[in-house]
Amino acid sequence: MPQTSFAAPLVGREAELARLTGVLAPAPAGGARAVLIAGDAGVGKTRLLDEAAARAAGAGRTVLTGHCVDLGDVGLPYLPFTEILGALAADERFAPVLAAHPVADRLLGAGPDAARDPDGRLRLFEGVAGLLTELAGTAPLLLVLEDLHWADQSSRDLLRFLLGRGVLQRSGDRLAVFASYRADDLHRRHPLRPLLAELVRLPGVERLELRPLPDADVARLVRTLPDRPLPEATVRRIVERAEGNAFYAEELVAATGPGDDGVPSALADVLLIRFEQLTDTAQQVLRTAAVAGRRVGHDLLRDAVGLPEEELEAALREAVGRQLLVAGDGDTYAFRHALAREAVYADLLPGERARLHGAFARLLTARDHRPESAAERAHHHRASHDLAAALAASLEAADHAERVGAPAEELRHLETALDLWSAVEPDRRPRGTGLVPLTLRASAAAAHAGQLHRAVSLTRSALAGLDRDADLELAARVRYTLAGNLLDVDSLTAAFAHSSEALALIPADPPSATWVWAAATHVLAARQVGRNGVALKVAHRALAAAEALGIDDARADLLISLAGMDGGGRSTAIGQRRLKLARDLARRSGNTPVELRALFNLAVGTFEAGDLENCLDRVTEGLDRARRAGLLHAPYAGELRYLQRLARYTLGHWDDFGASGPDEEPGSRLFVATGPLLYAALARGDLGAADRAEEMLQGPFDWLGTLVAGVVLTDAAALRGDPEEAVRRMRSTVEALTDDAGTPPDATVRLAALALAAVADAAVEARRTGDAAGVRRWTRTATDLVRRARESAAHSQRALPQGPEGQAWLARAEAEWTRAVSGPDPAVWAKAVAAFGYGDRYERARCRLRLAEALLAAGRREEATAEAEAVRRDADRLGAVPLRERLDALVRRGRLAEAPPAGERAPALTPRERDVLRLLALGRSNRQIGEELFISAKTASVHVSNILAKLNAASRTEAAAIAHRDGLLAPEPPAPEPSSTT
Repeated sequence: MPQTSFAAPLVGREAELARLTGVLAPAPAGGARAVLIAGDAGVGKTRLLDEAAARAAGAGRTVLTGHCVDLGDVGLPYLPFTEILGALAADERFAPVLAAHPVADRLLGAGPDAARDPDGRLRLFEGVAGLLTELAGTAPLLLVLEDLHWADQSSRDLLRFLLGRGVLQRSGDRLAVFASYRADDLHRRHPLRPLLAELVRLPGVERLELRPLPDADVARLVRTLPDRPLPEATVRRIVERAEGNAFYAEELVAATGPGDDGVPSALADVLLIRFEQLTDTAQQVLRTAAVAGRRVGHDLLRDAVGLPEEELEAALREAVGRQLLVAGDGDTYAFRHALAREAVYADLLPGERARLHGAFARLLTARDHRPESAAERAHHHRASHDLAAALAASLEAADHAERVGAPAEELRHLETALDLWSAVEPDRRPRGTGLVPLTLRASAAAAHAGQLHRAVSLTRSALAGLDRDADLELAARVRYTLAGNLLDVDSLTAAFAHSSEALALIPADPPSATWVWAAATHVLAARQVGRNGVALKVAHRALAAAEALGIDDARADLLISLAGMDGGGRSTAIGQRRLKLARDLARRSGNTPVELRALFNLAVGTFEAGDLENCLDRVTEGLDRARRAGLLHAPYAGELRYLQRLARYTLGHWDDFGASGPDEEPGSRLFVATGPLLYAALARGDLGAADRAEEMLQGPFDWLGTLVAGVVLTDAAALRGDPEEAVRRMRSTVEALTDDAGTPPDATVRLAALALAAVADAAVEARRTGDAAGVRRWTRTATDLVRRARESAAHSQRALPQGPEGQAWLARAEAEWTRAVSGPDPAVWAKAVAAFGYGDRYERARCRLRLAEALLAAGRREEATAEAEAVRRDADRLGAVPLRERLDALVRRGRLAEAPPAGERAPALTPRERDVLRLLALGRSNRQIGEELFISAKTASVHVSNILAKLNAASRTEAAAIAHRDGLLAPEPPAPEPSSTT
């Protein structure tokens, strides 16, 4: 079979290329400056990016490309960005810019230690942003990031920072970012999914999906590839097998000889046929390159394959000519497509694979023993079965990840080391550490990365690994660390048991640092199980010891605990002073987790006092601190984001929630931060909010997630008019959140008030229809619920009366109870309206609707009309569709004003329904709508059904016609002129 050499033309991507080149063209402020390019493997992402990059370079842009790679269990922090900086460092033109930005040294391994620099991560991120901005000021810049589905967490966080902090907007049209990822690799829990959902909401960021090519374009591509005409029957078979995948089509053409009648069916077979067409020497070079990864340097490849320079160059020329390898910058070679590398690597024999990995490990150890290469060395050592060397390199890689502020990657390397520990002879293990301290370190990395249940599991392993004659201080440290981790996952009784054991192992006199920290953890655990007396006694004694020993971060931790249970609570002036002192002590000591705890409690204290604007300032301070320290995944970061959104929800700033944060998916600690978004979605009529709330109850128990789900599901049942379900949800949620001492959660008053709304509706309806038994039943239920609300508001979990929020919910509960037992009373509803005046706009509007109803029943029509008008303004401003519909019904029923006929007012579609309607009008299926909006097809179907009902349309086509007729759709921007280049 003769060898062929061709460069694939770009076929069928004219519109996509026009979109990318349009982003690079000068445009008015506010246009897209970043494009996320999605598509299945082989669909043509790299080819499209290459063409766009070539055009950008031809137009005078500096193009910088960074690749993400898949090296199994190896995490390479900031890999695509270090590749970009490495290319810059090798180019003398950029030397002055790099000299002015030490971030380059930092990422390339010569900078300060991020683990010991509390603000190091933020400085690193801001340094990269400043470097890119200055480069863009010198010459227009295009940043290309390939294969984001393989990106490490630190790279994802840096990309979020660059796109979310207005770096693109500040640079105008001189900086653009193109990033690609495999859509078919994104399973439901893939860590890239929540980042994509966040980024596409940002101004200046858009998503471009590369769908399979139409058959006509595939046929056109196939006919242009070979240097000889193919029979039409062969073209048809290739088109059929390729299924719109450009790379697959190219490989099928290359694997088809002049006399071949058949076309291989499996992609691996296709790729290996091409590989087997090479000479033996070229095959050996490709096998060796496949072990190195997607990209390899010439010198490293030469030494690994062991060929003379002339033979190597001939083999490389052959592989490049057959389009299996491509020459890159910096004397490197890369596989033209990751699928080709994967096929060659999978075809290696086990012994051959181990031998080649060993060769690369030895070469890298001899020539490149920098810390940043440790992860790659660990990968090769492990694959070559040199476990002792793999263990040492994994620990070195973990140290490097810690230094650059990458806890997720640090955890991966530490877990690799733990896996290897027992397989390595004791005398070949690294000195200065042991299995238990190593496991404790891994648990700390897991906690910092937000993997709280993994942190618990690792600390339990450390406890199981303690010898009977283990050092008592180490044994105590393991136990109080386990207790702290258990508190993070709401396993309170077990936490108290382990903190008690830790405190008992170390004598209190003379005090030691270990005893102080064991005591601080015991105070936290004792409070959570209702042992407040024990907690106070231990806290005061430990605080005195911490002051005597000069342990500032322990002092801070104890002051935070005391602020919550002594002196009136954290919302008082005394509590706030203690928390500010704790924040300053923790910051001075460099203990960021304790500092975040202080900042969280400061913010919660202001919320409990009803000072919502000050709460937002405190939350912003806390989140900025977490971001600077690289702890956005750690405990208190998710709670801070939840509190931020809760305050914004309460104030009625529903369009200013901010994008979803990292890992905000079921099973993630940060998922609870989406709670207020669900509150607003439900208030706006999004029926899918209840389904998403149900997802929060899946997986391990999470206290805050259970609360959020309980609030949404109770309110959803009340809005549906299902009092039995509302009461059931309220009771089950309170039961789940009641602590081990039997104290119900503070949210009991809110849950009871929400359930009471449905119960009061049922009682009113029973009274109207003369159902005496129903009246008695629902009156008894209402009385039980208001009793619970009163107890909760009067005696919170901190043994103190609740603040303005709790008292407002109690006022609403009392008003609903009155409505249930005796009918609407304007006085109690006026009290509820006033109580929510501390800042809760939506609940105040809901109470005002009830007040209008009560005033109307009392014959006070003028006052009722005024309240109805206030409700209308708030409902329209918030987009609270169900509230507006209930108001309209009251207005019509009470003849407070003439409601416009149904045909004269545009249907009240929610913002999400408008998004769905726009895609529906473009002919998208439910699955496609779900993919584009990052929702399930089932939820998309629910939205479509709601839209059809609201528009009174019999079909999707009719709904689209009505939407266009009534102006419900924003006009689409004009399509760019198609390019004539193929």
